[in-house]
Amino acid sequence: MYSVKEAFYTLQGEGAQAGRPAVFCRFTGCNLWNGKAASRTDAICTFCDTDFIGTDGQNGGKFADAHALVSHLNQLWQGQTQDRFVVLTGGEPALQVDSPLIETLHAHGYFIAIETNGTKALPKGIDWVCLSPKGASDVVLKACDELKLVFPQPSAPPERFAHISAKVRYLSPLNPYDADSIYPARNEHTQQAINYCLQHSEWRLTLQTHKVVGID
Repeated sequence: MYSVKEAFYTLQGEGAQAGRPAVFCRFTGCNLWNGKAASRTDAICTFCDTDFIGTDGQNGGKFADAHALVSHLNQLWQGQTQDRFVVLTGGEPALQVDSPLIETLHAHGYFIAIETNGTKALPKGIDWVCLSPKGASDVVLKACDELKLVFPQPSAPPERFAHISAKVRYLSPLNPYDADSIYPARNEHTQQAINYCLQHSEWRLTLQTHKVVGID
């Protein structure tokens, strides 16, 4: 059984795959915050701006097995069968993503990406791993394709993750979870991220371009 908050067809907005058409599959639940406002200040991750509670979002629901979920995702491609790209996200998708789902997605021609906080081991076969550590959580992954760090985080400075093997490293400026829908052109955190990248050339700046241009 898989519990999905929402699923939708859009463009990937950030990181190495930015601009690529994708189906996002957002799984319910996270191990670093329960998603309830009253417990945010006591959570390991305090800045999440995503609703991952329940299955009542766009195209959300409960799916009995991998075939049922993948069939549901296929419909969002509106008949397209080439270059299928799925982003497994959350919450924390590693709480639910398993080998049967990976195998079934591959059988239907998907290139599979996952956005994970890295605190849980991943099944084999995922094509693109985006690791985004949060707070003081214990990261068990030692390698990824893309290391994307929300910046700044006092308990998660970039140098803490120097041992992790990554093809590319990004800093994503921390923005208020309750900010207005208008994306700030440049705020203090964005400037701090720019300065850090200029001083540490192994890091690159990434912005949430879907918010910049207003893509859902």
